Amino acid sequence: MAKRTRRTAPIVARIGVIGGSGLYDIPGARVLAELRPRTAWGSPSDAITVVEIGGTPVAFLPRHGRGHRLLPGEVNGRANIAALKQVGVEQVIAFSAVGSLKESLAPLDFAVPAQVIDRTRHRPDTFFGAGVVGHVAFADPFCPRLAAQALAVIRAAGLPGGHGGETLVCMEGPLFSTRAESHLYRSFGAGLINMSALPEAKLAREAELCYALVCMVTDYDCWREGESDVDIQMVIANLTANAQRARDLLPALLPAVGAQARACRCGEASRFAVITAPELQPAATRKRLATLLPQYFAPLSRQPRSGGRRRR
Repeated sequence: MAKRTRRTAPIVARIGVIGGSGLYDIPGARVLAELRPRTAWGSPSDAITVVEIGGTPVAFLPRHGRGHRLLPGEVNGRANIAALKQVGVEQVIAFSAVGSLKESLAPLDFAVPAQVIDRTRHRPDTFFGAGVVGHVAFADPFCPRLAAQALAVIRAAGLPGGHGGETLVCMEGPLFSTRAESHLYRSFGAGLINMSALPEAKLAREAELCYALVCMVTDYDCWREGESDVDIQMVIANLTANAQRARDLLPALLPAVGAQARACRCGEASRFAVITAPELQPAATRKRLATLLPQYFAPLSRQPRSGGRRRR
């Protein structure tokens, strides 16, 4: 039985897995601990289960909660990313069910996108604010090193598709696209569409985590003329098949990720992000950010008062 605790454990897993639709647990994996960390941004979607896969400790978090209880717009992305960071995670492999915007991206195919277009509207998407202004580079929204590694393992495993370099549209949901929207997104040159890549990828970058997204195609969205619109029963059937393939992929993917050094800039993405003068940063905001980025928000030394007599 998994050990339950409300306290943050020592570093036990440097790799995190965020499970998407259909991927709520990892049956058969040896459970090392079950953690319920609380963050300055609230509680994550569910308990974080630390499991051993292929000899590699992994922190697993179901994005929508076990049993799929949260809409895409209800997921507390800030708490999820902060919780993974608090338990020691440095690299995140996230999984997501997606629709296809191209003929060449068929249902049941796997793809690892390189770019994303943000069409969300109602989601908190930054750790900064409340008196501390920070701007982080996001030109390449997914860690190129981690994405390339995930793609190589997918291709080596012989999974269908193995597409790389695609652009993904992240829409608000929870309804699927209108036909006009689907054609619009195709005009962007995008190949994939989902409801969960953002703000997850943005928050992972601010938290200085490597982040790559493994997409599993379930349908052709609704752009195909002369065919039925998105059929939720078909989506669920393909989603279930993809989730099982994802579980089968993890024993090869995660040890490969763990064996590679973080030779990328993700680990210092927020180093020069903050432009607010330290003495003007609210103490409460600094304290909150220190739980995520302690190296940049250490307590300020107290300055002696100038002039006047010292009070007793």
